[in-house]
Amino acid sequence: MQTTNELLMIRPVDFRFNEQTAENNKFQQLSEEDNVQSQALKEFDDFAQLLKDNGVNVTVADDTLDPATPDSIFPNNWVSFHEDAQVFLYPMYSENRRLERRDDIIKTLEKDFIISGITDLSAYEESKIYLEGTGSMVLDRTNKLAYACLSLRTDEKVLADFCLRAGYQPVTFNAVDAEGFPIYHTNVMMCIGRGFAVVCLESIADPAETKTVAAQLSSSGHEIIEISYDQMNHFAGNMLQVANNKEELLLIMSEQAFLSLTTSQIEKLEKYSRIIYSPLYTIEKNGGGSARCMLAEIHLQKK
Repeated sequence: MQTTNELLMIRPVDFRFNEQTAENNKFQQLSEEDNVQSQALKEFDDFAQLLKDNGVNVTVADDTLDPATPDSIFPNNWVSFHEDAQVFLYPMYSENRRLERRDDIIKTLEKDFIISGITDLSAYEESKIYLEGTGSMVLDRTNKLAYACLSLRTDEKVLADFCLRAGYQPVTFNAVDAEGFPIYHTNVMMCIGRGFAVVCLESIADPAETKTVAAQLSSSGHEIIEISYDQMNHFAGNMLQVANNKEELLLIMSEQAFLSLTTSQIEKLEKYSRIIYSPLYTIEKNGGGSARCMLAEIHLQKK
């Protein structure tokens, strides 16, 4: 099943600009404001409440001050949860992001969900190769395809290992921003839902790779909704489709992302989901990630 109504979110205690990630995350911007944590906390709480109000089950875990993990608000990079009761842990590029992996969160979830095994890929950090979860990969869970734009944070060898263990086929390509710099995570330029795919095709510089990605999406039953570089820079690719408790499909994004969309794009998306959005400007500016990055989907069965 592509969608779930169970999400994990990490409530921040010391959210801030992470210098360790900024060198290859061009979506980050250093804020001169001194109340970044308090603003981010309000954005987080309002966002989590919006999801709950719309019938989505949200498990909120509090971050801790020690160790310092300024990007803990983005848990989808270190963990993923799968329908076969498997949990995957991922190798992270930045040293302070590796500290986000928390056994206590897994144990808490295990009280309510069935977990049959944990596959820890973090040993690849010793070889300095990485795969940052469903940031690095956009998963077509229905067709068992893992789309991935290769970068310093998304290594083809680790991707192949994940795909072998999880039963996926990789679809790899190279994607760059308007200045030609590699895009750090696939989920800022691409989103897959039931029956549709949002993708910034112009970021895939190689025409052959563009054709391959588009053909794969179309052949697996997705209407392609293209976004521009400018829309991608406003996080329009960073969306997530979920199902609420009434089995209604929702498409989650930030306010910035929604406001960047055209009327035609909104009409196409609304054929598949009801759109909900929340202001996440402080988180987006300082963290270089948006709504989808804040959500780790829980595809595990409940006990």
